[in-house]
Amino acid sequence: MKGKGKSKEKEKEKGKGKKGGGRPPSGPPVFRDGFYIEVRNRGTDPGSGVKLRKDTEAEMLAAAEEYRKIKLVIVLGEYKNGERVNATPFRPVKKKK
Repeated sequence: MKGKGKSKEKEKEKGKGKKGGGRPPSGPPVFRDGFYIEVRNRGTDPGSGVKLRKDTEAEMLAAAEEYRKIKLVIVLGEYKNGERVNATPFRPVKKKK
């Protein structure tokens, strides 16, 4: 009898640290107001990266330049009320040397 009780306790302890057993989100995320970039590893699927929000366009462009050294960066642009402000793709102006 003693052995059976211990095995149940061990099973409970094993399951405590696991994550991801719930239902996945049913809808797309709602973007807060701000400027967004997507950062991901090169060669991975589109949309699998991390989306980062910045308050100003200058902060967004600075973060994009910083991450561009080691990651693939996609500039998503400005969002307000959960929707994109400009429907055209955002292309930052390249500096002339």
